[in-house]
Amino acid sequence: MASKVYFSRDISPEKVVELYRKLGVSLPGKVAVKVHSGEKGNQNFLRPEFWRPMVEAVDGTIVECNTAYGDFYGNGVRDQTESHRKLIEYHGWSKLFQVDLMDAEGPDLEWHVENGKVLHSNLVGKNIVNYDSMLVLAHFKGHPMGGYGGALKQLSIGCASRAGKSRIHSGGASDSNMEAWDKHAEQDRFLEAMADAASTVVRHFAGKIAYINVMKNLTVDCDCCNVAEDPCMRDIGILASLDPIAIDQACIDLVYAAKDDPGQAHFLERVESRHGVHTIEAAAELGYGTRDYELIEV
Repeated sequence: MASKVYFSRDISPEKVVELYRKLGVSLPGKVAVKVHSGEKGNQNFLRPEFWRPMVEAVDGTIVECNTAYGDFYGNGVRDQTESHRKLIEYHGWSKLFQVDLMDAEGPDLEWHVENGKVLHSNLVGKNIVNYDSMLVLAHFKGHPMGGYGGALKQLSIGCASRAGKSRIHSGGASDSNMEAWDKHAEQDRFLEAMADAASTVVRHFAGKIAYINVMKNLTVDCDCCNVAEDPCMRDIGILASLDPIAIDQACIDLVYAAKDDPGQAHFLERVESRHGVHTIEAAAELGYGTRDYELIEV
């Protein structure tokens, strides 16, 4: 059965809330709101003011985890709790919201991966179990390693602890950030590890998780890059779904449909050269969503 994906070409904080309401869900209890808070120096991440109405609508707590490394250029600061917290404050998140760095203190939680392609288990920040439900707010864009970043990346790398990120990047070979690059997995294996890791978060919050992707500031680089390219494509819109696979597939399809955009070829080169769609393929094979969707324009 095709999953419903709601879509609006109007990009505004108010429209984000409207599309969430279209999902017909009410996230229960204490809500974890997963965002990408942005690396030091990054100009493309979506600011806390943009997300504020949505976070307030669910009375959510912003959640993040430390990175396994500085950034792709060695200049990042989100790999250490103290400097990460200072950056979160500098970017304005903690001025507007309660913020929980879920792996600031160990021990990490180890969640079994059912029928994993690469990973047997996933390491997540221990504070994740303090929440009853989750709202995943993703800035859809390119990515230097994954090809693209959307809901599946937020679930996998985004919710993984520092050690968990190393495990994903190395395809299960190491939990050490010092070894993550030396033992980095072959590309498709890395993407399959992301799909494996994402499955554990989806299953933990089964029936109590929703996804919003915003296709704005469409750069080939991630918000984790200290030095990032400026956007190359025009903004496309906002999508909302209860299916993380369907929403990412819909975003990819909207990029392919933007044939009149002069930046399309550059963006797609990043996605295709990294086999980005393979993360979606692997996730669909694991069965926690579908690539088949009905796009409902609002």
